[in-house]
Amino acid sequence: MKQQYKGSHRRIGVWRMSLVWVLVLQLATLAAMAQGITVSGTVRETDGSALPGVTVQIQGTTRGAQTAVDGGYQLTNVPTSATLVFSFIGKTSQSVAVGNRSTVDVTLADDTKSLQEVVVVGYGSQRRQDVTGAIASISSNDFQKGNIVNPEQLLAGKLAGVSITPPSGQPGGGSQIRIRGGSSLNASNDPLYVIDGVPLDNNGVSGAANALSFINPQDIETFTVLKDASAAAIYGARAANGVILITTKKGRQGDQFHLNVNALGSLSVNSKLVPVLSADQFRDLVTNNTTLAATPEQKALLGTANTNWQKEIYRPAVSGQIDMSGTGSFKNVPYRVSLGYLNQNGVLKTSNFDRYSGAIGLSPKFFNNDLSVDINLKGTIIKNRFANQGAIGAAISFDPTQPVYQEGSPYGGFFEWVTRNADGTSVINTQATRNPVGLLMQTNDHNTVRRSFGNAVFNYRLPFLRDLRANLNLGYDLSSTTGQSVVPAAAAASFNQGGSITQYSQTRNNKTLEFYLNYVRDLKKISSRLDVTAGYSYQDFIRDEPSYASLRAEPRPVNGVLTDTVSAAGTPFRTQYTLLAFFGRVNYTFKDRYVLTATVREDATSRFAPNVRWGTFPSLAFAWNIKEESFLKNSKAFTLLKFRAGYGITGQQDLPTGLSDYPYLPRYTLSDLTAQYPLGGSYYRTLRAEGYDANIKWEQTEAINAGLDFGFFDGRLTGSLDLYQKNTSNLLATIPVPAGSNLTNQILTNVGNLTNKGVEFQITGTPYRREGVNLDLGFNITYNQNRITNLSKVPTPNDPGILVGTISGGTGNTVQIQTVGYPTNTFYLLRQVYNAQGQPVEGLYEDRNADGRITIDDRYRSYTANPKVLLGFTTQLTLRKLTASFVLRGNFGNYLYNNARSNNGAYRNFTNALGFLGNGVTNVLTTNFVNNQYFSDYYLENAGFLRLDNLNVAYDFGKIIANRYPLRASLTGQNLFVLTKYTGLDPEIAGGIDNNFYPRPRIVSLGVNLSF
Repeated sequence: MKQQYKGSHRRIGVWRMSLVWVLVLQLATLAAMAQGITVSGTVRETDGSALPGVTVQIQGTTRGAQTAVDGGYQLTNVPTSATLVFSFIGKTSQSVAVGNRSTVDVTLADDTKSLQEVVVVGYGSQRRQDVTGAIASISSNDFQKGNIVNPEQLLAGKLAGVSITPPSGQPGGGSQIRIRGGSSLNASNDPLYVIDGVPLDNNGVSGAANALSFINPQDIETFTVLKDASAAAIYGARAANGVILITTKKGRQGDQFHLNVNALGSLSVNSKLVPVLSADQFRDLVTNNTTLAATPEQKALLGTANTNWQKEIYRPAVSGQIDMSGTGSFKNVPYRVSLGYLNQNGVLKTSNFDRYSGAIGLSPKFFNNDLSVDINLKGTIIKNRFANQGAIGAAISFDPTQPVYQEGSPYGGFFEWVTRNADGTSVINTQATRNPVGLLMQTNDHNTVRRSFGNAVFNYRLPFLRDLRANLNLGYDLSSTTGQSVVPAAAAASFNQGGSITQYSQTRNNKTLEFYLNYVRDLKKISSRLDVTAGYSYQDFIRDEPSYASLRAEPRPVNGVLTDTVSAAGTPFRTQYTLLAFFGRVNYTFKDRYVLTATVREDATSRFAPNVRWGTFPSLAFAWNIKEESFLKNSKAFTLLKFRAGYGITGQQDLPTGLSDYPYLPRYTLSDLTAQYPLGGSYYRTLRAEGYDANIKWEQTEAINAGLDFGFFDGRLTGSLDLYQKNTSNLLATIPVPAGSNLTNQILTNVGNLTNKGVEFQITGTPYRREGVNLDLGFNITYNQNRITNLSKVPTPNDPGILVGTISGGTGNTVQIQTVGYPTNTFYLLRQVYNAQGQPVEGLYEDRNADGRITIDDRYRSYTANPKVLLGFTTQLTLRKLTASFVLRGNFGNYLYNNARSNNGAYRNFTNALGFLGNGVTNVLTTNFVNNQYFSDYYLENAGFLRLDNLNVAYDFGKIIANRYPLRASLTGQNLFVLTKYTGLDPEIAGGIDNNFYPRPRIVSLGVNLSF
């Protein structure tokens, strides 16, 4: 206890005696301290990065210090017998005896118990022990490293049940994300993204890869994935495919200002090319192959060049990015400001992606901290240069004996195939493949996308009822896109049309207003805890698309009049839809052992008719914290043992891309200018009635989940096991209309059912932890089985299904089918017959119905592109200042149709009667196919794989520049190798058809991090 001397003259003797004792004690303390030493050091996280704000205290005293921005600290006059205690929120505290050391460096590991105390859920947060649903979280410390363009790439391979198919090599490309398999046939299978409490529009923005491409990955703090219906039902109508909650980084109360700078340079190179005939092989084939039997005229077309067209269109691509963020607290208002710039060049020439991003976060508090305000503002400008990806297919099939450039060529100097008119003049051969390099260099397709979104969240603790909070969330999302594609008049692709100029633009204006009340009360008398949430949600989505005339790049005379118009402008387009909802959730905990959660959401969408507009989406879940039972409470082996079970219903109203926001209304389409009706000597455009379903409504997914969470050895080994089943009914599907309908051939309606069921297992552990040395391991595996259980409104036992999976080659050819009893997008092909040498016999297939003919009825349903098994393996080793980590990913049970082979693997691809030659894949030398065998299962290949997705090595160099600023450097490799049986470019292609795939490059990145 401390007393203050105020100078009173009363009882002066007592005060003098007290003062003497105080002086004696202070002198004794100073004498002891004079015998101490100065101790300094650095505190780091397990990944080697500096950890500011750590409390360093001399045990048993009030003396201590906090680490600075660089993680450094210093204490003077420390007794050699002292013990230093290092503590930080979310980290496991450490006690270190000083001894005679003047330097004490410490690494603080994550405190699993502390980190799991609170978890973000829909509309608020909950104690981890009160969570009943299947929820997975990952923080910035565990994200993927390297050249990460879009945020979802941070998660790849990290979470069970979450499949992330990375983008192709196209700069800025977006990944495909699936949570526990797809739940729809034609509607969206993408999860709902919620950023800092704002649900995004899943339809995305024109010219952008996906909804997340506008967020700088460096700004993200955590991902939380709501996987089952009991966790996601609070988002009701938009949660059928799961929900991903993203929390961005923010400043902290009391932080001193510090600036963090990250710079990254990357080199991308192609790791593989499609194997095609070389120029010498091609010349030999055309000249000498008796099966091909080229005519003298065809042989005369051979050139003398040796051109590898794939090497001509690809390049090593250098990319760079720099990110700066400043965090601190100004007058007790935490803030974070960030700026980022990314320049990503693609390996396909001319492709480029530029992103400029900025973010501001403010977190003030008012009224004695009763009112918390979070303001999040983000702005992004993206500039794309899209390469003409038709060059990829052209590079496979273009004659390798021809040069890239030809002197005197009127087609921009590029070699192009020509024909001769009767008068001997040469004109472009419109039937021939275009020069691949010319396609790239003579196409200038670019756009600019601007987007700003953010929100202000007001969270107020009511003064008259302290357990009740009111939360108001006001959000906006504004975007605009302008783009133009120019093909010059000299380009062979549009030489006869005088080139072309195509323009487009789009604006989006989305608004969000959500309000909810949250009541949390500990009912200690009955050993209970009550958490109740009730609220209202409003979202409005407006999209505008003006229409532009299509122009010629060079004016041409038409009927004697010079004109630059190719086609007239159409009708401007504007659409709007609105979502309304009321929601509530009750979470009740008894004795910290038994937890019951009930959720309900009432949703309405303007996309459906008033009589079916509203939908109800309830859920119920239960959890049993077995570890809190008397027979395990004192167990040293278990730190966590929890059983979960849940049931819920979620919805889907996101329509297929390109369809109207008003599918329940009758619609009429104005005919093209080229399709007019003659009447009385004049021509009139007509209105065509479109098919529609007046009673179209929600898809509905009913799901059950049972899970077990476990932890051993004081949290050093944790994991979970989940079993689930999802049944989707009233599928939003596009189906054929019975013959005789005068409206349309297909219609979007509610028809059919689909089921996904599976098992997830995830485990993480720290098998070795010592001072300065730490090893973390993680493993996850998912098994998912997908089946269509119904596909018609009335029983149709002999209905083969719906043909899908359009391929390149022929007209309207498909290789997949939707059929009851089979997975979605099951391959539908003919069974190839092989000779005694194991080679496929051209045109010979198994006659499955024994009718003596090979028809579509002889096709069989086999594999699917959907992987049955997903796995991920991660590890991180910290050895003082050195950190090394890697991520392995694998998919198994998935197949790919090799359309690159089927479309370029026949002798007919090499010669023709149209006056040009074409190359093909080397596999034709094995099959000797004369004609393309598009429906042969010979081209269906096992696409299972194991990929080294990420390998990162980082080193902390300590303080530089006058020994003040810490520097950290890293070297990262991405897509380093793939183990697979697949013979094509890449086994991981969404949809299951490999054709004109933009190669996914191998990337090596060097990064530096500097703190001020």
